[in-house]
Amino acid sequence: MEKEIVKIPLNNKGLSLYKEAVLCLSDVYSREGWRLLKNDVVGALQTNQLDVSRVERALETAMLAHKEISLGRHGLNAIMLYELVLAGSCSVADIEKKYDKSTASIVSGLVKAYGLYQRNVAVETENFRKLLISFAEDARVILIMIVERLHVMRSLDIYTDEEQQKIAREVSYLYAPLAHRMGLYAIKTELEDLSLKYTARDIYKEIAQKLNETKRSRDIYIDSFIEPVKDQLKAQGLNFSIKGRTKSIHSIWTKIRKQQVPFEKVYDLFAIRIIIDCPEEKEKAACWQAFSVVTNMYSYNTNRLRDWISAPKANGYESLHVTVMGPEGKWVEVQIRTKRMDEVAEKGVAAHWKYKGGKSDSEKMDEWLKNLREILETSSDSSDNDVINEFKMQLYDDDVFVFTPKGDLHRLRKGATVLDFAFSIHSNIGSHCMGAIVNEKHVSFKYVLQNGDQIAVLTSPNQTPKIDWLQFLVTSKARSKVKQCIKEIEHKEAEDGRDILWRRLKNWKMDVTDGDVTRVSKKMGYKTLTDFYVAIYKEKINVLSLREKLLEEDAPSEPVSLRTADGFSRETELQKISAQDDALVIDRNLKNIDYTLSKCCNPIFGDEIFGFVTINSGIKIHRKDCPNAPQMIDKFGYRIVSARWSGEGNGNEYPITLRVIGHDDIGIVTNITSVITKENGMNMRSISVDSHDGLFEGNITVMVKEVHQLEQLIKKIRAIKGVKQVYRS
Repeated sequence: MEKEIVKIPLNNKGLSLYKEAVLCLSDVYSREGWRLLKNDVVGALQTNQLDVSRVERALETAMLAHKEISLGRHGLNAIMLYELVLAGSCSVADIEKKYDKSTASIVSGLVKAYGLYQRNVAVETENFRKLLISFAEDARVILIMIVERLHVMRSLDIYTDEEQQKIAREVSYLYAPLAHRMGLYAIKTELEDLSLKYTARDIYKEIAQKLNETKRSRDIYIDSFIEPVKDQLKAQGLNFSIKGRTKSIHSIWTKIRKQQVPFEKVYDLFAIRIIIDCPEEKEKAACWQAFSVVTNMYSYNTNRLRDWISAPKANGYESLHVTVMGPEGKWVEVQIRTKRMDEVAEKGVAAHWKYKGGKSDSEKMDEWLKNLREILETSSDSSDNDVINEFKMQLYDDDVFVFTPKGDLHRLRKGATVLDFAFSIHSNIGSHCMGAIVNEKHVSFKYVLQNGDQIAVLTSPNQTPKIDWLQFLVTSKARSKVKQCIKEIEHKEAEDGRDILWRRLKNWKMDVTDGDVTRVSKKMGYKTLTDFYVAIYKEKINVLSLREKLLEEDAPSEPVSLRTADGFSRETELQKISAQDDALVIDRNLKNIDYTLSKCCNPIFGDEIFGFVTINSGIKIHRKDCPNAPQMIDKFGYRIVSARWSGEGNGNEYPITLRVIGHDDIGIVTNITSVITKENGMNMRSISVDSHDGLFEGNITVMVKEVHQLEQLIKKIRAIKGVKQVYRS
C-alpha cells in the first residue's frame, strides 16, 4: 500500500481519513489496486465533479464495512466508485472496463437505490419493489446499504428532528430486520438500539439509566458465575475465552413490553458467551463438551435449549444456547460457540466467504436471493403491500427443516404446510397435490410441517388449485402461484361464460352492446364483468332472465332535464374542516385527507403528532409521546406518515382528562375546580375523585382549545397546596 498522500485535494479531515483508510484497508488492496482507485477519485476532485464531503463519507463507510463485515475489494471499490457515477465523473460501463464486472454490478445496484431515495420513496410500494429487485442482483448491495445506514445512525444528531424520526423508523422496520436475516447480529442490535433512542427517547434513557445503576452488581454476579466455569473448562483441556454481555436496550424493552413487567422484573438481563478455539473438524465435539461442563454445574431449562450447531440457521448462524439456574436462583443464558462461529455470528454472510476455501467475495447468497427474486418476480398479480408484508414476514420468522424420501434437506418458513412443501419442489406438483405421506403416515395437505419430517407428496391429475388454499399457505411462492392459477381458471371460465351469453344474444337477434351488458352486471351487484361472466358459466345466472333485463336496458328512457356542471359545487364537511386554520397537514402538505384523532392519546391542537395509516379507518392521528407509539413504529413503521397542525386554533374544543393526586385536605377539590372555572373560555365536563389513606386521586375532564392553554392549567393546578402530581392521562 502506498504512503504518498500529496496532491490529494482534501481538507485536513479528508487527509486524516485518507491516511486512516490506507492503514485500515492495507490487507485488501495491492499497491496497484489502491493507486487505480485513488487516481480516479482524485481526478474527480480536481475537476470539481466530486464533492469533498462525499469522499469523506465514502471513506468512512468503506472502513466501517471492512471492520464490521470484512467486505472484500469489489464491495469496497463499489462504495467509492458509485459516488463517481452519481457525480457524473464516469459510468457503470466505464467501471466494468477499468475494474471488473462484479464491481460494476454492485455499483449499478447502489446507483439505482440512491436514485429511489432521491425521489423520497421510503414506502412508495411500487418503487420499493424495484429497490428490492435491485438488492437481489448482488448480496453485497444489501450489505453496503446496511452499513451505510449504520454510518448514518451513528451520526443522526446532525439531522433535523423530522429527518431523525423518518430515518430511525425506516431502520427499525427495514434495515434492522435485513441485518438480522443476513446474520449481522452486532449491527442489527446497534441499529435497533439507535432506532429506539430516537423514536422513543424517554424509554431509551430510562432503561439506559437503570442499566448504569445496576452495572456494578451485575458485573460482580457475572464474575461469580464465570470463575468456576473457567476452572472446569481448563480442567477439560479446552482453549477458550469467556465473557459476559448485557442484553441490548431494545431487547430489554421488547421483553418488558411482551411480558408486561417492569425493568426490575426482567431477570435475564445478561448472557455468558463461551468461545472455543479449535480446528473446524473438532468444533461440534468441543461445543458439546463445554455444554456438558456448564450443565453439570448448573441445572438447565430444557425448554430453553437451542441447538443451532446440528441444524444451523438459514443465514449460517451456529451456536448452542442454554438457560441455566445460576447463583441466587437467577436464570442465566449461556451461548457456546467456536471462534469461527462467533465471527460468522458477528459478521454474517460476509464471514462465510473467509471460511469457504476457494470462494471469493464475489460469491452470492444464491438460495436466499433466488427465493427473494422469485417472490418479487412472480407477484405481478398481487398488491404491492402483500409483497412487502410477505417479504417482511420472511425476515422475522424462523425456519423449519424437512426431508424428501431420498433424504434431501429442504428449508421452509415456520408454519409451512405440506402444500407449501409441494410448491417448493415444483409448481406442477403443488397444483396437483392431494396430500402426503409424512413419517410413514397419511396426512392432508393442510398438515403443518415439523422439524425433521420426511415427506412424500401425493398428487392427482384431477386436482386443481382452489381459493381456500390461500388460508393455509404461508410461503410467498406458493401463494403467488395459487393466485396465478386461480386467475387463469377464472379467466378461462369468464371467456366461456361470455361465449355462452353472446351466442344466445345472437340466436335471439338482439342488438346489445358491451355497455348494455356492463350496466346490467352492475345493477345485479357484480363488481367486474369477469365475475359476471364466471357466474353465467357456473349457471348461477339464468340466461333467459338476462334477456328481459337487457331489453329493459335497451328501452328508451323518460326525458330528463339537463344542467351544466359548470359552477356547481358542494363543500363537504371534511373540506370545511380542512379549510379552517387549525386543519391538519398530513405528509407532503396534503389536505382534505380523511383522518380521526386517536382516543388512546387524545391529541389536541399544538401537540407534536404523527399519522398512522389504518386498514379500514383512514389515517389516525397520535401524539408523538403516545404510549402505543414505540410498538406502532417497531411493527408497522411503513404505515407512519408525518403530520402537523396548520395555522392558528379557531375555537374548536377538545376533551382532555387530567389525573390529579394529592393530600386529602379539606377544600382541596374545591380549590382545583375553582381554578378551572376561572380559566377564560374553559369548561369542566366531569370530575371523579377517590380517597384512601390520606390521599385522593381524581380524574377531571376539561374542554381545551390548544396545548398551551392545557399546559398553563396544569401549571396552576400543580401550584395548589396539597397537590402532588398532575398529568395528562
